Amino acid sequence: MRQVAISFITALLIAAVVLAIPARAQPAVDDFYKGKQINLIVGYGPGGGYDVVARLLARYLGRYVAGNPNIVVQNMPGAGSLRATNYLYSVAPKDGTTIGLFGSDMPLIGLIANNPNVQFDPRKFIWLGSSSSFAGDAYILMVRPDAAVKSIAEARASAGAPLVLAGTGEGARDGDVPKILRNALGLNLKQVLGYPDTPSIFLAVERGEVDGRMFDFSSVKSNRPQWLKPASGFHILLQFARRTRHPELPEVPTARELASTPLLTMARPFAAPPGVPDDRARALQTAFLAAHRDAEFCAEAAKLGVDISPVSADDMARSIEQMIHASPEAFDYMKRLLASHRGN
Repeated sequence: MRQVAISFITALLIAAVVLAIPARAQPAVDDFYKGKQINLIVGYGPGGGYDVVARLLARYLGRYVAGNPNIVVQNMPGAGSLRATNYLYSVAPKDGTTIGLFGSDMPLIGLIANNPNVQFDPRKFIWLGSSSSFAGDAYILMVRPDAAVKSIAEARASAGAPLVLAGTGEGARDGDVPKILRNALGLNLKQVLGYPDTPSIFLAVERGEVDGRMFDFSSVKSNRPQWLKPASGFHILLQFARRTRHPELPEVPTARELASTPLLTMARPFAAPPGVPDDRARALQTAFLAAHRDAEFCAEAAKLGVDISPVSADDMARSIEQMIHASPEAFDYMKRLLASHRGN
C-alpha cells in the first residue's frame, strides 16, 4: 500500500495549468477591464518564492489582458495557502477582477477532504496556468551546519535525535511532504509548525531554532545564496518533486531513487474563482500564456532565478481526473497518513 500511495501522490500533486486555446478578445472584455484593477491574491507572505513569482507576473500580465488593467498583488498568508484558496473560491468577486496563486498541494487537500477547514472543490476553479512545472527547480531538504543529521543515510536511521524541520502548518506543502517522506522513506523527523512564511523560516534556521526545512531550490538561490557555497556547511540531503536529479545537484539523491517510484511534480498554479464569465476567463488565460512568452518577462525571471516552465491546462485537468478516479484504498491511506501525524 505504501508504494501505491507514493504513486498516487505523483498524480495528486501535479498541479499546473497554462490555458485553453486562445480566443480573440471581444470589445465587451476591453470595456470591462479598461481602467480597472485585478487583485492577485498570494497565499503566502512577502519575500518567499510564491510572492516573487506573483510580483513578477503582475508586472507583465496587464499588458496582455484586454483593456490593460493594473495588477495588484495582495498577500494572504495562512495555513499553507489554505486561507487564500478558500477566499478565492468562496468570497472573492467572480467577475474576473480577482485571481490567485496558492500551494500546488491544494488540489490534493481539496479532494482528500480530511480537513474540516477546506471550503473549495479544485475541479471548479478556473485554472489560468502555472509558471513552473519544476522542470528547472527542486524541493530540497536542507539543514544547517550544526544539525545532528548531515546525510540522508543518517536521517533514515531510527536511533539518535530526530531531524527537526520547520513548517508553516498542517495542510501546507512544508507540513505534509515531510510526513510523506517519514512514512515512505523511514526518515527520523520531528516537525515544528506554525511559522508564518518562508522568510521567517530562513531566520529560524539561521538562529538554530530548527535544523532545517523543505525549501524550493530557486528560493534558496534567490534569498540565501550564501547557504549554497561549499564553505557554508549547509547540507542538502534530498531533492523532491523531481524524476531526475537537478543538474546543479548531481550528488543529491531524489526521493524517487530512494523509494524506487516517482513521487510528484510541483508547480505554481494560478486560478480564478468559479463563475467568472467565459469571455473574461478566456482573456485571462490567453494573457497568462502571452505574459510567460514575453522576452522581458523571461529575462527578468532568469535574473531572479525563477524557473519558468509552464505546462498545459489539459495536463492539469488530467491530473485532477486521476485524483478523482484513484482507488478508495489510496484515498483512505492518504487520509490516515496525514491524520496520524497531525500535531507532530
